[in-house]
Amino acid sequence: MIISETKPVVQIIDSLKGYTRVFLVGCGECAATCKTGGEPELARMKEVLEAAGKKVVGSCMPSAPCVASQVKAEFAKNMSFLREAEALLVLACGLGVQSVKDNDRLGHTVLPALNSVFGAVMDAQGNFLEKCSLCGECVLDKTAGICPVTLCPKGLMNGPCGGVDKGKCEVDKDKDCVWVLIYKEMEKKNKLGDLREIRKPRDFKKQTRPHKLVISKSVTSN
Repeated sequence: MIISETKPVVQIIDSLKGYTRVFLVGCGECAATCKTGGEPELARMKEVLEAAGKKVVGSCMPSAPCVASQVKAEFAKNMSFLREAEALLVLACGLGVQSVKDNDRLGHTVLPALNSVFGAVMDAQGNFLEKCSLCGECVLDKTAGICPVTLCPKGLMNGPCGGVDKGKCEVDKDKDCVWVLIYKEMEKKNKLGDLREIRKPRDFKKQTRPHKLVISKSVTSN
């Protein structure tokens, strides 16, 4: 899940300078869950923009605006409103904003209403916790399912630094050292011997942007 926050209103209004007629695009998944891009947030944004002298000509809510087919389907249903618009304001993460731009046949100015903050899991209490850095070189099989790349401020791969104090991180004394957590988990599973393996430095080429994954369709012949 991509965690997002709403940009300051003054920043949103400033980005719309020179545009009067605006079409809103929400997000039915991540942003709706974060309460930054669901139906209530679209309604509030409409009020804010109209109070600032803008005209909201319409809105739509793709379940996942990062999926091209969903954006295209919503745009097809709202084409008459889109033709009235001068700009599209997207209440979704940066992926959603760029997907909207890529699938807008009318060439509108496409603007973000949110800041993308981090990828997260949601716990049983509804809190969002960052646990993966999308590093392209997962080590969870070696670290008992606990990610040192994300949870260690220094990204250490072969045990704790010298600053760990009574099991706490030297960078944040309120947090447990991730390598202490890994040790305890490995101890439970009788796999402490695996920690003796020295891991090579990470291959940072795997984090070179932008990434691309091409899905090839299998071809069958009779």
